[in-house]
Amino acid sequence: MTRREEETWRGRVRGCLLGGAIGDALGGPVEFDDGRSIVAKHPDGLRTFVPGGAGWPAGTVTDDTQMTLFTLEGLIRGNVRTDRGLGFTVAVVQHAYDRWLDTQTLPRPSGERDGWLQREQWLYARRAPGNTCLTALTEARKGAAKIPQFGAQAVNDSKGCGGVMRVAPFGLLPQRFPTEWVFDSAAEAAGYTHGHPTGKLASGTLAAIVHALCDGAGLDEAISRATEVLVQHEGHEETSTALTLARQLAATAPAGPVTVERLGGGWIAEEALAIAVYAALAYPGPDQFLDALALAVTHSGDSDSTGAICGNLLGALHGETALPAELVFTVEGRSVMLQLADDFALEFTQSKRLHGDYGPHTEWTQRYPGW
Repeated sequence: MTRREEETWRGRVRGCLLGGAIGDALGGPVEFDDGRSIVAKHPDGLRTFVPGGAGWPAGTVTDDTQMTLFTLEGLIRGNVRTDRGLGFTVAVVQHAYDRWLDTQTLPRPSGERDGWLQREQWLYARRAPGNTCLTALTEARKGAAKIPQFGAQAVNDSKGCGGVMRVAPFGLLPQRFPTEWVFDSAAEAAGYTHGHPTGKLASGTLAAIVHALCDGAGLDEAISRATEVLVQHEGHEETSTALTLARQLAATAPAGPVTVERLGGGWIAEEALAIAVYAALAYPGPDQFLDALALAVTHSGDSDSTGAICGNLLGALHGETALPAELVFTVEGRSVMLQLADDFALEFTQSKRLHGDYGPHTEWTQRYPGW
């Protein structure tokens, strides 16, 4: 890519990651609230961070952002691994999720893991992590302290939104990664915890939308491109139907919480994706970012996940400069997110300078071991 294209892409990477975190932190405190009570407390829309209770200060992110960060780190480490002459191995991302599980089961870093992200103490906080994610990864360990062999799909029939809410980073990969590969790889990564086809296909669809946005497509075109890939997969109907309804409502119905509720609660994958897509389509402009997030989190359901996915989409569409400054500077973990986003960009544009024939092998590969 040209220098200008790379600068634009880097802004989308940052925007997608930070936008998702902002949507997550906005929706987290109201995740289990009734939509009408959210409107009653915030008649102008939930547009500022609010506390989520004891130990949950305003601006705090949840497991959605935590797992998204580990997805991004896993992709970096997967690319480092290609130095061995191997193709890109998606199972490296499951290894990243195994390290995330440590942050949910241990009080602090054990000292037995490699890489830098798992040493961030602020990640060792349980913010209503999904039971399916916890159970599937724990079962994959087979009673050991770590998963002994990576790559196996979860043996369950869950299509909860815990897969789709974390896979946007697959869509941030440069365009030399084919969209079909991005779709399938994100679906595989979701399948490490969620075994139902819809849980996987909705995740692949989100990644494909983000990938098209990073290619310069508008939001509606990006959704169409992703849908073209989606419908080639067996079992696509639930996700396709949910997306079709989201697009119809965005075009014909008033933009408000009542319309959002028609799409479901967001607890399951296709509904979470549909709500996020609907809110983004209802308020697609760069100056409407906060309008879209406020709409995405105002419903009787999984508000942090729908807010996170909506933020991923609009952040990838508009880049970091469209993010609301008053939320950017107060969201939890911003410095780590930006460092990780920039490292992701470096790895996928200048890897030879970092760990190629002339790169400082030790520094970078200690930071991101290739497995």
